[in-house]
Amino acid sequence: MENTKNKISKKKQLFRIFLFVSTFISLWFVPWILVKAWILPLPNTVQEQVDQSLSYGFDGVIVYVDEAGKPPAFYGSGYHNTEKKIPVNPKALFKIASISKLYDAVAITKLVHDNHLSLDNTLADYFPELIGRIEHAETITIRMMVQHRSGIPNLTKTPNFWNDPPKSSKEALELILDVPADFEPNEDYEYSNTNYLLLSMLIEKVTGQHNFQFIKDNILTPLGLKNTYGSISKIEMDDLMSGYYIGVEEDIKTTDYGSMIASAEDVGIFLRALNDGSLLNEKEMEIYGSIYEFNHGGLIPGYQSMAEYHKDIDAVVVQFMNTTDFEGYQWNLLQITHTRIVKILRKVKQL
Repeated sequence: MENTKNKISKKKQLFRIFLFVSTFISLWFVPWILVKAWILPLPNTVQEQVDQSLSYGFDGVIVYVDEAGKPPAFYGSGYHNTEKKIPVNPKALFKIASISKLYDAVAITKLVHDNHLSLDNTLADYFPELIGRIEHAETITIRMMVQHRSGIPNLTKTPNFWNDPPKSSKEALELILDVPADFEPNEDYEYSNTNYLLLSMLIEKVTGQHNFQFIKDNILTPLGLKNTYGSISKIEMDDLMSGYYIGVEEDIKTTDYGSMIASAEDVGIFLRALNDGSLLNEKEMEIYGSIYEFNHGGLIPGYQSMAEYHKDIDAVVVQFMNTTDFEGYQWNLLQITHTRIVKILRKVKQL
């Protein structure tokens, strides 16, 4: 009996040693800047957290907070343009990247609701010319594309995409034609920007108008949003926050990756309307809820963003940060600081 207890005790000691060593190794390989961002004492105010974010290597930070029952709050720190030392403008325009997928998903929802599209129709039904060019085109449904379950390869992972972005949708699509599928349709999940390129092309084919024009007519105008644009060609460039990539000295904001442009306020108003049901009717809300998410992030060189609605505090938080890196640490820092801002809002609400 005594020997058994000793054996159990030794096993416990060995397990503790293993746990300690594993933790030490894990911490050794985790960048300390991420650890620091997590463990620093939580500031008392959102502005203090926004200011603190600059110490992680960001050039500029914008945060928009819309709490129910309060006027929207705008926060900023750092530079709109670092070279010229122009201070951040919390109402500046920003490349929102994949946050635009929320707008596309709403557009698809409205077309489905009005019987202009069917989620169960296939890619081949709408684009028969892609049979044999995109694997499984005859079995990939619109629903699978919205949900990133199509298996269509991600065009932004093709060689040199970010250094020499395609100039048109046709040119972008050609990057993945005749490339084998990543998996069988609906057998897995993998985020693919090609899905939403095809969905935007589908919206244009069905409506006979540019994808962004349909979004403007059916989403932006009804919400009174006047600071959301389809491309950088439609804006005054001075209104666009500069974008920086660590290791590249110059401002890269003039590079056109095809991103939508918007102010944090416009994104916030859209996000609240999407989440509270004022943008979609009951049936549309049912369709949308069955196919896509209600929050989103965005990331392209020089620009990363997060737009989330937090039901427990009835608050929308939109965060823009104009510095990115190759390793992805800046994205991790965006997620950490966003979480901390929400914690501050919860803490204040409990007081």
